[in-house]
Order: sequence, then C-alpha cells, then structure tokens
Amino acid sequence: MSSEDADKVKESVKDYYGNKLKCSDDLQSNACKLGDTMSPAVKSALKLIHEEVSSKFYGCGLVASEALEGMYILDLGSGSGMDSFVVSKFVGENGHVTGVDMTKEQVDIANKYVAYHAEQFGYSKPNTDFKIGEIERLSDVGIQDNSMDIIISNGVVNLTADERVVLKEAHRVLKDGGEVYFSDVYTDTNLSEEARNDQMLWCECVSGALHWKELVELCKDVGFCGPYLVTARPLVVEPKLRRLLGDAQFVSATYRLFKVPQDSKTDGSRVTYKGSMESTPDEFKFNVHNTLTKTPKIVSAAVASVLGASRFSKHLEFHPLEPGTAAPADDVDSEADPFAYCASNDVAPGGCCAKPAKQESCCVKPAEQENGCCPKRAKTESEGRCC
Repeated sequence: MSSEDADKVKESVKDYYGNKLKCSDDLQSNACKLGDTMSPAVKSALKLIHEEVSSKFYGCGLVASEALEGMYILDLGSGSGMDSFVVSKFVGENGHVTGVDMTKEQVDIANKYVAYHAEQFGYSKPNTDFKIGEIERLSDVGIQDNSMDIIISNGVVNLTADERVVLKEAHRVLKDGGEVYFSDVYTDTNLSEEARNDQMLWCECVSGALHWKELVELCKDVGFCGPYLVTARPLVVEPKLRRLLGDAQFVSATYRLFKVPQDSKTDGSRVTYKGSMESTPDEFKFNVHNTLTKTPKIVSAAVASVLGASRFSKHLEFHPLEPGTAAPADDVDSEADPFAYCASNDVAPGGCCAKPAKQESCCVKPAEQENGCCPKRAKTESEGRCC
C-alpha cells in the first residue's frame, strides 16, 4: 500500500470510529463483538466501568492477561478506555496503564472518566492516562525504550496499514521478558488488492486482517517469541460485505508474544504451577496447547524459555528433564493456527445477536452482557435491546 493510500485508510478509520459509530451495534460485522468467557474478577471489574465508556467499546475480546499486579501496561488503540480501565483495577495503585489512540473523540471520552474509575476502584489517585497518538510512532507521545511490562491491544492492529512497524515499536518499548497480549482479526488467505483498498472493509477490521502465517513470520523478523494462541473464534462477515472477499474466512484470535533475551534460552522442562495467581488458582492456561497445573507438565524449549524469562516465572517451578526424556518439538506454525484450533474444537461463531427491525438503543452495558457480548434476553422485547 502506498503512503497516500495508507493516509486515506488512517483518516477513514479516524472518522469511522470518531464520528460515524455511535455504539458497537452500528458495526457491520461481528469482528468487534466477539467476547471470550470472562473470569469472575473481570466480570466484577466490568460492572464498575462507566456506561459511556462501555457503549463505545469496539474491541474483539477483552484483553486481560494474568499476574498484572504492579505492572506498567500500554494499551495500543485504547479507544474509549474500557480495556485500560478494566486492567487498571488489576495492576493496583502501584501499577499504571497508558492508553494511546489516534481518534480524539475516543481519547476525550477516556480522559473524561479517569478520576471516576480511580474512585470506583478505591484508589487515592488515578493510575491511568490517555494520549492522542499513532501506535506506529509511540516515541511521538513519549513512550520510552524498555519501559513497559505488558502491551495490550484489542482489534486495532488490523486497522493499521503497516503491522510490521507496529510490532517493531511494541518490541522497542517492552522490557525484557515483557508480553504483548492482544486480540485481532486474521484470515486464511491473501486478500485481493480491491478488498485491501475498500474503506468500509478496512473500518470493519476485515481488509487489514493478516493471514495468520504472516503474523508468525513478522514475529520472527521483529524478534518476538511466539505467537502463542490463547483463544480463537470464527468471525462472521455480513453477506453485503463479502462481495470482494471471495472464499476468505476470518477469525478473531488472541495471541501472546514475548520479548526474550537470547541468553534466556533454555531446554525443555517439567513445569509445575504453584497456584499463586489469584485470578486462576487451579490452573494457568498459557496457550491452547499448554495448561499448567500442580501436576508437572513437560513443555518445549521455546515455551520453557518464555516462561522462565517472563513475570510468570515466580508462579512456576521448573525441573530439568531426566536423561532420555524428550521435550515436545517447537512447532510454531501448527500451534499458532487459529483455524485448525476452531475446527478441531468445534468453536462456533460468536458475537452479538442480530439487531431487531426497530430499536431505540443498541448500547448495552457490560454488566448486562453474557460472555462479554450478547445481552441477556429477559427484557429484550420491551426495551428494544440487541437480542
């Protein structure tokens, strides 16, 4: 894509999310309505989010990783701030969350409720701030090298014209051992140039979707370990938007990437979870292929290296493999494939229900949602809500 076309995409996205959309049900696909099963802690935090913030939520699966206490987190494409405020509850007063978004209207909403959420969470001072800026140029808003423990992003990387630059910036600002934990939209094929240049498809998180194998290659080029697939769900594109897409299929997927120093590389290991993360006392789901419990599990050399260098290491016990015991092979391609995961686990498409013919309001607070998405049905007919 030329720089001129990239600028057009950027301006279209700004206008779409800043002015045209009034709430998530104005979207034409379920790309930004896909919710994962949430922990009780996340559901509790969502109940404290201000209604105006939640009604402007356009992400594709709330991005709340584990072991966040005291962490410094950067939210790329933070929008109205819903993800930022949720994770700010988990980092505590000694942690901090910075949101960066290029849409002024969205950042204004987030800044409007900084003090509100600090009070809701019982903090003596806010632990969030929001900046207007482009995620491809984080230095322009003062994000320093090696300054962040975790980067989150929610359905935003596919809205940029150069995902490589975004990942390079993420690698620059992360500390060693740091994690990128993000949800985005991916495809199983290479889209046509006509589809790539369609403004509506861009704004709907479809045209900018990477082939999932491109993400694997980008991680290698930039220097990230991963990607490690955490969850995935098929994405439904409405028929009127499919004309330029052919047989292309799409998923919303959450991945982990890690910045691991070369000297942290190790061999395979038996790993035991101590049960010390408050949000997940019984097990720690690292990715779709590795759930760690109090029973030792053999993990590959790559996974052992990542876990040992990350903030998770203090919650785990590592034991060398006995002579003659082989560790699983590191097969990033097969482990990162979201389409294979969905097919083998019979994962059905998610997203909000179809809109009724007439409705007065399509915006629903997270406290009234199930699984981060569809509203409860008890009052739908009388109140004209989404389902």
